[in-house]
Amino acid sequence: RLSRSSPGDGPRRVAGEAGQAAGEADSDRQTETRATMGLLEDAIATYSYVGLWISLSAGVILYNKYVLTSFGFPFPVTLTMIHMAFCSVLAFVIVRVLKVVKGVNMTRDAYVQKILPVGFLFAIVLWLGNSAYVYLSVAFIQMVKALMPCVVYLVGVAFKVESFKTRVMANMVAIAVGVAVASYGELNFHAFGFALLMASIACEAVRVVSIQLLLTAADIKLNSVTTLYYVSPACFAFLTVPFVFLELPRLLTADDVNVNPAVLLSNATLAFALNVSVYLLIGKTSALTMNVAGVIKDWILIFISSMLFDAPISALQLWGYLLAFAAVCYYNYTKFKEREAASAAGAGAERGGKEMPQKSGAA
Repeated sequence: RLSRSSPGDGPRRVAGEAGQAAGEADSDRQTETRATMGLLEDAIATYSYVGLWISLSAGVILYNKYVLTSFGFPFPVTLTMIHMAFCSVLAFVIVRVLKVVKGVNMTRDAYVQKILPVGFLFAIVLWLGNSAYVYLSVAFIQMVKALMPCVVYLVGVAFKVESFKTRVMANMVAIAVGVAVASYGELNFHAFGFALLMASIACEAVRVVSIQLLLTAADIKLNSVTTLYYVSPACFAFLTVPFVFLELPRLLTADDVNVNPAVLLSNATLAFALNVSVYLLIGKTSALTMNVAGVIKDWILIFISSMLFDAPISALQLWGYLLAFAAVCYYNYTKFKEREAASAAGAGAERGGKEMPQKSGAA
């Protein structure tokens, strides 16, 4: 039996199909709108975290410089100990009391063998680095810190964490030449302050490599908050040695020391907020974003500090730092491409491993 269709079935079918197509198009537009809004929200959040970290990082450095020089509290070890004590207490509250950040399961032996060496090196880095601000300008310190990738690479090669490559070494030489030119052009060069800064950079490089050897190899992963929780008390303990022998006698006898609890507490609060912002920035974005933001922060610090503390910058200094800056940017780019290639190779190997059993089974 043949079915018969009425004359109105055709137009109704066409109208139904047109309505369905219009509905699908409207749904696609809504999906695209939601995706666009999601990307916009992510971009706003990323730029907000980056701006917060840059502001706090620059603020801590400028505030430390002010306290150690202009304010009248030239005691870098004491200031660092105040930071460590304050951060230890707040980190304990966040990790153990409020439990906002999850701690790490760590045995006593692991703490002594893995954390204490890192804490010892970190204490030296903070002691020497903060002491350098008493003698050198903030702008010059930021320029010299461009040497960090170079020193970390050399220490990594020495500890067999990195392999020696002529191309990378040429890149490191370019960084060193740029920093040398910037140092030669420094108008207020101070030899002792420069020695403190270089020692701090060397210790920081050893600390970075030690983290790879001690913590990463043992699969101990610490974020900025848990690092404060575990490392800050150790730093405080180690800093008591230079404090007792170098600064305590001066603190007890000096008459012109400006001890203002409000200033010192606000300075420590800013330092703790900086570490929290690092936790947020890396958690919401990536370490690469932080590296790029660090480059922007250095340029901002150089010019702002030059105006705030009346520390002129010579043209030769800027040209030297520009060379070092370009070499550091190229180094970071090559490291990013290497990690990207390694990640792609790992993903390819994983896919190949999953396909092999299927092929052998088909045969």
